Amino acid sequence: MTGDGHSLTSIRSQGDGGQAGTTAPLVSVIVPTHNRCQFVAEAVDSVLGQRGCSFELIVIDDGSTDETRLALESRREALRYVHQLQRGVAAARNAGVRLARAKWLAFLDSDDLWQPDKLRTQLAFHEQNPGLRISQTEEIWVRNGVRVNPCAHHRKPQGDIFVPSLARCLVSPSAVMLHREMFDAMGGFDESLPVCEDYDLWLRIASRAPVGLVAEPLVIKRGGHADQLSRAYWGMDRFRVAVLLKLLARGELTRAQRLAVVGVLVEKCAILAQGARRRHRDEEADRYAVLARVGAHV
Repeated sequence: MTGDGHSLTSIRSQGDGGQAGTTAPLVSVIVPTHNRCQFVAEAVDSVLGQRGCSFELIVIDDGSTDETRLALESRREALRYVHQLQRGVAAARNAGVRLARAKWLAFLDSDDLWQPDKLRTQLAFHEQNPGLRISQTEEIWVRNGVRVNPCAHHRKPQGDIFVPSLARCLVSPSAVMLHREMFDAMGGFDESLPVCEDYDLWLRIASRAPVGLVAEPLVIKRGGHADQLSRAYWGMDRFRVAVLLKLLARGELTRAQRLAVVGVLVEKCAILAQGARRRHRDEEADRYAVLARVGAHV
């Protein structure tokens, strides 16, 4: 265990009826959370309500100072709770994976919910598609308590999703199931990224492997609240640009993939330069302008 806290209990393997088991579960479910006591119990209950699948539930509390521990106390026999010093969502997810025992991993953000058959349906999908090592499901979007329809540009692709995923992240952590071997081979989430850590990992995976899609909306994605990480940072594309530069530096892309990355990089840098200029961040604007010009001539 990392950090300054203590686990409430050892990992319990769950199935129908919530019976504990001694054999390795089929899926390790990892819930990272930080100061979301108003949401996390509901998220955890949506995991504990999964039907027809053995799983273990690991909650990584990333330095919460609210009543998160108390909110989960009554569920202590059904999960493993670990409190660590705050290091960010990437580090929290990685910490959960290190504790995981199953060959399949699933993540749930602590403000989202799962439908009761999410894990069972996704496992069946992988049994029917044994060549796929990662998949996601469709979602229901709820913003400030009201159901909304995602825009067309957020439509989830399947198969070779690398190029469509460059402009914006089209994979939701709460909807993903992936094989532990794939996660380990890719090196997990980049803990240096405070945001867009999921965009980074999914692009690294998608550059090498197809991503499956379960057409059923098995995740309820809740947004609109003030503590979402996407609201905490100006210019989220700054972090996406850093991810794209890292992808190029790795030297592992095909020529077609590299050209696609450069094209999106140029576009994002040009927009960031304009935005930084409006905010009188001239040094930052100059840096993005240079990146856009250099990229345009690659």
